Order: sequence, then C-alpha cells, then structure tokens
Amino acid sequence: MQVEKLSISLPASLVQFVEGYKVAHDCKSRSQVIEMALQLLRKQELELAYREASAEVDNDWDVTIIDGLIDETW
Repeated sequence: MQVEKLSISLPASLVQFVEGYKVAHDCKSRSQVIEMALQLLRKQELELAYREASAEVDNDWDVTIIDGLIDETW
C-alpha cells in the first residue's frame, strides 16, 4: 500500500489517548492508531449513507411487483 506522510496537530489530550491506545493495543505506531480511527470514521459514514439510501426504498414496490404472479413462467 502506498502511503503519504501527513502532519497533523492534535490537542495534548488526544495525543495522550493515541499513545495510550497504541501501547494498550500493541499497535506499531501512532500512525496505525490514527489510520484505524479514520477507517472507523469512513465505515460510519458509509453505514449512514446506506441507511439513508435504504430509507428511500419504496416498500410498496415489492408488493406491487409480485402482485398476481404465482408462477415465474411468464
């Protein structure tokens, strides 16, 4: 995987959290912790998008599409 170096600024409390998480979960680096956090954030956003798309589905369509069809030989 190709990686890019990125410089970020975080409050001291978040740096402490990242360091603590790294040690507690035997991560290789702070970068790995940040990467894991960003992957979770991306997953959360994707799940939200799927929920919103699912809400747009018209459940009455499923009933209409099979209305009167007993056999699939049409």
